Amino acid sequence: MNKESTANRLRYLMEANNLRQIDILNKTMPYCRKYNVKMNKSDLSQYVSGKAEPNQEKLFVLSSALNVSEAWLMGFDVPMARISEKNPAPKILEYYNNLNNLGKKEATKRVEELTYYPKYAAQYVNAAHIRTDIEITGELLKHDENIMDDENF
Repeated sequence: MNKESTANRLRYLMEANNLRQIDILNKTMPYCRKYNVKMNKSDLSQYVSGKAEPNQEKLFVLSSALNVSEAWLMGFDVPMARISEKNPAPKILEYYNNLNNLGKKEATKRVEELTYYPKYAAQYVNAAHIRTDIEITGELLKHDENIMDDENF
């Protein structure tokens, strides 16, 4: 499945973004400080020349600094785009896929319940007003929706 090398991917990014090795090194510095990872000119030179491959920590720092996915930077045939914390859907799917069938059923039920609460739902149109004298549960909202969807009602 590996189609490219990290060296080829780094050279591609350098050419596409008009970057020099020192530019990449400068981009990595905030991540190196944040994650306490040491990276120097020699490391980067060896990665670009293909003489060495970055370890997991340095690969993470490089991919973060260059805003590409780690797998793509390693040369795998995957999307180049980095999964962002601003878009948690891939992370949620990762968690979901780690569940067994019972866990998946429970997770789906819980997420569905959240959609019944106006404060969690992206858009929720129900009635002209919401009762404040009782706690509105997902079960209660679902019951009301079932009544409204009933063709015999």
